[in-house]
Amino acid sequence: MFLSSLFPMLIFSFHFIHKKAVMATQNKNIYSVSSLNRAAKNLLESSLGVVWLSGEISNLTIAVSGHWYFTLKDHSAQIKCAMFRGNNSRTGFTPKHGQQVLVRGKLSLYEARGDYQLIAETMAPEGDGLLKQQFEELKFKLAAQGLFSESTKKPLPEIIRRIGVITSSTGAALHDILSILQRRDPRLQVVVYPSQVQGQGSAFSVASQIALANLRNECDVLIVGRGGGSLEDLWCFNEEEVAYAIYNSHLPVISAVGHEIDVTISDFVADHRAATPSAAAELVSQNKVFVSTQLNNLVARLKQAMINKLQHKAALQNALKQTLLQHDPKHKLQQKTQHLDELSLRLQHAMRQKVQQQESRVNQLQNRLQQASPAHHINIEQQKLQQLTRNLTQAIQLQLNDSEQNLHHQIQQLNAFSPLATLARGYAIVKDDQGKIITNAAKLSTGDSIEVTLDKGKLNAVVN
Repeated sequence: MFLSSLFPMLIFSFHFIHKKAVMATQNKNIYSVSSLNRAAKNLLESSLGVVWLSGEISNLTIAVSGHWYFTLKDHSAQIKCAMFRGNNSRTGFTPKHGQQVLVRGKLSLYEARGDYQLIAETMAPEGDGLLKQQFEELKFKLAAQGLFSESTKKPLPEIIRRIGVITSSTGAALHDILSILQRRDPRLQVVVYPSQVQGQGSAFSVASQIALANLRNECDVLIVGRGGGSLEDLWCFNEEEVAYAIYNSHLPVISAVGHEIDVTISDFVADHRAATPSAAAELVSQNKVFVSTQLNNLVARLKQAMINKLQHKAALQNALKQTLLQHDPKHKLQQKTQHLDELSLRLQHAMRQKVQQQESRVNQLQNRLQQASPAHHINIEQQKLQQLTRNLTQAIQLQLNDSEQNLHHQIQQLNAFSPLATLARGYAIVKDDQGKIITNAAKLSTGDSIEVTLDKGKLNAVVN
């Protein structure tokens, strides 16, 4: 591997440095430790340039400054590495001990200890890096095309009689789905569309079975999925071909891929997502005890409704009988009724006259009340109040404008004396690794870390 092949080159480099040191000694030009380390650093940095390195993370240390220090190793060699905060903030993940990663960087040497190291610039999980990049690119593309829109999602049917299952005919996912459906709702019929769910050609197989299920149109809903596995194992459900097949399905589709932590493109496109194949089976089935209880409740409600209806009809019949008896057309009853009508007419006439008199009296009182009403005075006072309010608002606005101009003037004066204005003219503030401001270069030594604050941004540097 790269680490193993790197040692002969390093041995040659150090032999070369040693030879130069011997020649320098013979010429009475003796190297100091610092100058030797500096020469070795320059040689490492200029001879190899940018390298890609594959290995296992160990001895990971995350400093307070945000820098990462770790060892990258394989079965026979290891190298110390440093990844500074500006670079590691762009990786999108935090590495763990024992994780296989792919690193790009430059070889260098830490002069203070004489340790050669790799200064990492980028890092990605080995193997997953490319697949995750492809996943995000396809996710962004399909989202822009509207395949994830909630407006296109189809609801599950209220009554489900037949379920289509698109998965491997020999996988554990199919066994789990059938077991749960048999236990919870044995009345449901299941149609299995066997499909390849892993490896080359699996995406075409899944998409073809979805199209076949829609063509046959014999199911109320489709479950598309498989059991858990690695990102590579589940990759066919991240293929564009499968995504379009799910989106174009006129049958509702439930995506049930892997475990709860697994997320695929199919989950975003499908009408519904289930965390596992078992969860999908529970989603489309009803517990048979629950169904039996519901049926018993409906029967009891129907019986009670029929009893209530019969009782209502019986009561209505009795009321009609009583009404008929009360209105028996006899001669005496007719005379009494006629007399009652006359009395009613006289009473109505007297009441109308009384009401008219009272209405006339009320109108007179209302006219007198309106003449003495203070509404006119209130209206005048309200107009005065509105005018005063406008005057007060204008006065407040003028005062605010004066205050804003005064504040702006003070801000300009403050900015004239601000240290930020000094930075804007090209100056900088230098701090040591303790955060103290450096005003004298003599207080720094070679290899010290410093932080330089500019007008826009900061720089981390090492004194050479």
